[in-house]
Amino acid sequence: MKLFVSEGNPHCLKVLAALEVTGVQCGVQTVSHEEKVVPFLSRPALPALLLPSGQYLFSSNAICRYFFEANGQECNNLCNQWLEWETTVLQPALLQTLHMAVLQGKGSEASKVLQSPLNVLDQSLSKGNMSYLTGEAVSVADVVLWGTLHPVLSDSPSASSEHESVRTWFDRVAALHSCQSAAQKVLQGKGLQAMKSYVQKQPAPPSSQCRDAQPCNSSPAESEEGERVVSEEEMEAAVNTWSKGLNSTSLAADKQHPILPQEGKRNVLVTSALPYVNNVPHLGNIIGCVLSADVFSRYGRLRGWNVLFVCGTDEYGTATENKAREEGLTPQQICDKYHAVHASIYKWFQIDFDFFGRTTTEKQTEIAQDIFWRLHQNEYLVEDTVEQLRCEKCQRFLADRFVEGMCPHCSYPEARGDQCDKCGRLINAVELREPQCKVCRQTPVIRSSKHLFLDLPKLESQLEQWLDKSTSSGDWTLNAKQITRSWIRDGLKPRCITRDLQWGTPVPHPDFREKVFYVWFDAPIGYLSITANYTKEWEKWWKNPHQVELYNFMAKDNVPFHSVVFPCSLLGAQDNYTLVNHLVATEYLNYEDTKFSKSRGVGVFGDMAKDTGIPSDVWRFYLLYVRPEGQDSAFSWADMALKNNSELLNNLGNFINRAGMFVTKFFEGCVPVMDLQREDKKLLALVGWELQQYIQLMDKVKIRDALKHILNISRHGNQYIQVNEPWKKIKEGDPERQRAGTVTGVSVNIACLLSVMLFPYMPAVSQTIRDQLNAPQSCIDTMLQGTGTFVCSLSAGHRIGTVSPLFQKLEADQIEALKKRFGGQQKTLQNAANAQPAVAAAAAVGVKATTSGGVDPEKAKQLTKAVAEQGDKVRALKAQKAEKDVVAAEVSKLLDLKKQLALAEGKNPDPAPQKGKKK
Repeated sequence: MKLFVSEGNPHCLKVLAALEVTGVQCGVQTVSHEEKVVPFLSRPALPALLLPSGQYLFSSNAICRYFFEANGQECNNLCNQWLEWETTVLQPALLQTLHMAVLQGKGSEASKVLQSPLNVLDQSLSKGNMSYLTGEAVSVADVVLWGTLHPVLSDSPSASSEHESVRTWFDRVAALHSCQSAAQKVLQGKGLQAMKSYVQKQPAPPSSQCRDAQPCNSSPAESEEGERVVSEEEMEAAVNTWSKGLNSTSLAADKQHPILPQEGKRNVLVTSALPYVNNVPHLGNIIGCVLSADVFSRYGRLRGWNVLFVCGTDEYGTATENKAREEGLTPQQICDKYHAVHASIYKWFQIDFDFFGRTTTEKQTEIAQDIFWRLHQNEYLVEDTVEQLRCEKCQRFLADRFVEGMCPHCSYPEARGDQCDKCGRLINAVELREPQCKVCRQTPVIRSSKHLFLDLPKLESQLEQWLDKSTSSGDWTLNAKQITRSWIRDGLKPRCITRDLQWGTPVPHPDFREKVFYVWFDAPIGYLSITANYTKEWEKWWKNPHQVELYNFMAKDNVPFHSVVFPCSLLGAQDNYTLVNHLVATEYLNYEDTKFSKSRGVGVFGDMAKDTGIPSDVWRFYLLYVRPEGQDSAFSWADMALKNNSELLNNLGNFINRAGMFVTKFFEGCVPVMDLQREDKKLLALVGWELQQYIQLMDKVKIRDALKHILNISRHGNQYIQVNEPWKKIKEGDPERQRAGTVTGVSVNIACLLSVMLFPYMPAVSQTIRDQLNAPQSCIDTMLQGTGTFVCSLSAGHRIGTVSPLFQKLEADQIEALKKRFGGQQKTLQNAANAQPAVAAAAAVGVKATTSGGVDPEKAKQLTKAVAEQGDKVRALKAQKAEKDVVAAEVSKLLDLKKQLALAEGKNPDPAPQKGKKK
């Protein structure tokens, strides 16, 4: 291993300290700030760690984690929370502090930027009663936070003078020889001035002051934030906006179909990845594609954009043939059956498509064949003879989904013939080790067949030019950018676009009449053909890149086909096609602590959700609350009940119900006169700020994060009511009654605003709130205009409707029953019971057969090396926060290698379990 660092780089402080604290053997090389150490990155990234496997880590926190885990010290949950807080809150504040102190000479002002994060750290340390952040021993969190704070706190001790617990903890960590040594190597005793060269090369940080934030967890709204300081100017601006009232004309008229692009409007075309027809979608499929796209489409319409939202079922390919064979139906019958299933599920979830189509249409054939001929004429197609797997028993070539075997890259035993679900690499079926026909389980043979390929290398320069523009100007999620760049980095290869099947779009070329288009060439063209089945003027959307913005929503496994393969098809066709401007990809949603599995009865699938008795809006809310925006997340019944009961029932529903009931009970159903005092103006400013944050986040498709600000507003409202106690004041004299009226009027207007902000997330609840408040339609048109417009929409004298509770409590016994019902427990336990004797017998035979061979020194030597390499791989994956199932699979391999090593050394491969710390 080799660690690359640079002098004056504050990020190098923590990695050098981590290296010395853990004592891991690693070479260190000092380079300049400009040196590009990591070969596949376009700009310098330091520090960087070259692993024995040839991989690089270039996140300072990931490197620190790697060193600690290599030393047997794994992160616990608290440690992970501190690391995430350091990345999202402390680092931005520190960079702003360094910029002001080092480059602008504003040392005294700079220290104020850190006060808010230091408050959080000080409170946690004083409450924890521990020597270090996570216990009585130094953890990676201590080293990382010390390294981040060292440039400021060591140079200016007064910066933490108000934070006694922080100073005590910091001095304790700083006294470690390892930390002193790291500081000397990086800063050379020059303090802040040692970092001037580094800071000058960094982009100027945003000037807005960092807000308080606790170490984060998986939930966006659970972090209690310190109350925001509101200025006099903000209060005055909020009152001016409040007094403007509603728009007199409606901006969001009822949709007139067909929706077509309009001059002078923002024309937004939204697509959701086409769900494969033969599968019933589970909750992860729903949040990853259609629900996220639906929320954004509804939001866009509230903003006054001209939005078209299309989707449909992807119906061609081998999976459909396979399903048809299983059910004894024709492929078309299977498509008709499951298209109806999908449409019914999405209707129940209130997905508001403008058109939900399918790919088995004449328009699909017409448009796909037109793109094919254009690619052919422009010489972007090449012929080649392909070695394919053929099953002699089934008497046919095996399409990708009809064959599985061991992945040639990561040795995953259930890789498909086109892609490995574990490592994500694309593969050719003939590369699989130990392949099997999925129909008859026989080993197929290799035969030759002639096919057509899309010449991706020839299109690479065009693709890169377009990608640079699209990713820099559009809102691509980070994972979409990373996955796309990894494809480009690995080098593009010609991609086969034909298959030896019957069920698919026929290839029109006379030499390939017996073939159909490969589903990943054909399926994305479904967006075009579905739009063409919606309107004859489809080209106004799909051949109009200067007037139309295209948003693609999908899960991360679909990214390369939407960012590389499909764009190359359209670029090569040279027909002015609209290409994606914003590619929005989620990570994966798991079920509890495992994966969704229809066959094992694990997880909630779309057709089951409505049978739970839980309203679809509550399902929408929770799925969006745990939407896997930046990392994988998990559906949890216990957490769903908690969020329903705390956030919906006790927070949001409680506030809206109280506001409406006060109007009904104390003011005969009419909104009272409001005489705004300073406290009310401050609340208007706070609510207005939350609305602005909501709009900024939604504009950037940060759907989960935006939801936090809706819940913050209702929290502000509950606190406002609780402090002012209108139920008491209404019984007192005239001034107090007037105060109760103002509080009630302001509260019911906030409830109206919340109904609008909720509409993309919970459309039925949003409508119910507006019905109860008898809110004018124009409130929908007004609130989300510009940067946010919180106006008085229910003026004095407005009569509201009948108020009733919005949400019901989810009881513990109800949730426990649902958890058991969808946990696949009975089936799993039965299978385990049946399999246990066989597994035990097989294990006994295996051990006996293996141990009879005795000690094998040469094999032990090879396995020792393999165990070390696999251990490095596992630690690297953990440091990179890889997916749980990926890490688990690699850990399983490591344990298997260790067992083999024990056997080769003549030891018992299954020692008795020992209590204590795992190494």
